[in-house]
Amino acid sequence: MLAEDVTSEWLSSTLGGDVGPISQQRIGDGHIGVNVRVAMPESEASLPRSVVVKLPATDETSLTTAAMLRHYERETRFYTELASTVDMRVPACLHGDWTPATNAFVLVLEDMAPATQGDQLTGCTLDQARDAVRELAKLHGPRWDDPSLYDIDWIEHDKGDAGDEAGAGLTMMWQMFFPGFAGTYRPHLSADEFELAERFGGAISTWRGGRSGPKTITHGDYRLDNMLFATPQGGPPVTVVDWQTPAHGSPITDLSYFIGAGLLPDDRRAHERDLVAVYLEALGAYGITL
Repeated sequence: MLAEDVTSEWLSSTLGGDVGPISQQRIGDGHIGVNVRVAMPESEASLPRSVVVKLPATDETSLTTAAMLRHYERETRFYTELASTVDMRVPACLHGDWTPATNAFVLVLEDMAPATQGDQLTGCTLDQARDAVRELAKLHGPRWDDPSLYDIDWIEHDKGDAGDEAGAGLTMMWQMFFPGFAGTYRPHLSADEFELAERFGGAISTWRGGRSGPKTITHGDYRLDNMLFATPQGGPPVTVVDWQTPAHGSPITDLSYFIGAGLLPDDRRAHERDLVAVYLEALGAYGITL
């Protein structure tokens, strides 16, 4: 399905009511999928005035990557099967469909405007970081050490050994991307730093599989570009999007990934312990202590 297939007739049938005339605007920077905001200003009173439709990428490399990593299946099934079992604020899913034979998918999601996307390059404020780690506890807490998560066959499982699926996937990604990284950044690294990066590639699976402790649902890419923050015009404090990599693993990976990359270095050094404390306090609402 392509953006031009998202017609007034299709949306009316999908949403169960007359949406009237529509207009489209491409939004976001997605490389694995296409996001389109569809305005429906004359829709029935029971329907929203706009939605966001997420569709497959339009280039073959992205489509191949998405199929290999099961991105479309996992995102669709997160929204339709898992989102209701956690408390994290995500866009409401009005329609979700994935076709195994072709890997085609479509999601019709709540439009979170006037919330705005975070920026990985400029970082975030301390208040935004606190909101983000509180929201993270609402993802992790409800399914904390839930043994039934092992029954879900479409997410990666951190099995705590060096040969687990997630470790193998990370090793494959390192092998794909390290040559390009080396070509760009080697002049900016010392010999010791570059040698460390090379050696780490051979140890990723052991590093990834050696994590102990509790396990729960994880986001897998918990960074600013995948968060929508409230603006003076409105919106929830933070809404989390891009659910192509949900997994069953260590919750601390999401927390450390966000704190390490969400704040500019000086802010992170000054406030990282405070942010861990905010996360732990939020977990307390679920009776969890660490």
